[in-house]
Amino acid sequence: MRLPSIRHNLFTLFLLVLGGGAGFLFQWIGTPLPFMLGSLIVSAIAAMTLGHRFPEGYVYPVPVRQLFIGVIGVMIGAQVSPELLALAPKMLVSIPAVLLFVALAHTLNFQIFTRIGRIDRATAFYAGSPGGLLESITFGEDAGADIRLITILQFLRIIFVVAVLPLAISVYEGGVVGSAAGLSTSPDPALLLDVVLVLVFSVAGVMLGQLLRFPAGQLAGPMFLVGLGTVTGLIDLNIPGWLVGLAQVVVGISLGLRFIGITRRMLMSGLGLALLSGATMLSLGAGISVIVARLTDFSIETLIISFAPGGVTEMSLIALSLAANPTFVTLHHLVRILATVAELVVVRKMNWFAP
Repeated sequence: MRLPSIRHNLFTLFLLVLGGGAGFLFQWIGTPLPFMLGSLIVSAIAAMTLGHRFPEGYVYPVPVRQLFIGVIGVMIGAQVSPELLALAPKMLVSIPAVLLFVALAHTLNFQIFTRIGRIDRATAFYAGSPGGLLESITFGEDAGADIRLITILQFLRIIFVVAVLPLAISVYEGGVVGSAAGLSTSPDPALLLDVVLVLVFSVAGVMLGQLLRFPAGQLAGPMFLVGLGTVTGLIDLNIPGWLVGLAQVVVGISLGLRFIGITRRMLMSGLGLALLSGATMLSLGAGISVIVARLTDFSIETLIISFAPGGVTEMSLIALSLAANPTFVTLHHLVRILATVAELVVVRKMNWFAP
């Protein structure tokens, strides 16, 4: 594997500084989740307007993203408590509701893309899957679907959800939420050893997740490893709030850079459908959340994040930043991903959309 050049590494550092600066600006303005949204927006603008001037062959380093997705997993695992097990009987209501959400959301998206967007059935089906982006692209290509359109619609929907959800919760709460400033997993000050242990557990957990082929293994592996250690009392971490902000910047930049190569025409062609799809899925998730909240005593905010059709990493980070029981949220999103991928596999084996 070819190692990144010094120029590429310096450019990555520049992007992190740029994203961090945008995060502080958004925090000063008072936006929710400022470091994720700020870095996402500034990197997306740079990718679309100046992407052709990026260093030749530049790719956002995968190890950096993996490390900080792992850090997010460690943070979530550090908040696992025996009380989570007490929620298991009530999750007999919320988990089946996730399966219902997957079926209804996929059906609605398929109708939106075929009837309103006039997209062919194979592309509409795989573009409308409420999760499993890589599987959607892979299976869609085998079925003769337009993988570029699948990618654009799926990606824009995730961006829409990531941007709108914190704003919507802020409006609901009547104040700004989601700032990483001061957020910590413990009232005690974090030591350098805590930071080192977080990074070590992140790397080990990512490797574990890949070895065991966990869904979203880069996040689930560290979460499982540290969660098990936290419940048994073997691991006790004090994680500083600034690390949450840095994780937001890394994830935000990686999302924004996906706009490289997307022209304004391509963006506008899929934007309306992606917004309609995202809004429909958010509304569906909110409706199901209200029903589940009435059947249980789960927080409506936590449920809405659990049913939001964004990426599992991004939704987990939002839950972590909003202190909305991130372990509970992540578990529900992992179920959503598993259910969606299982559905895609069944459809592929039945050859419903053969080219």
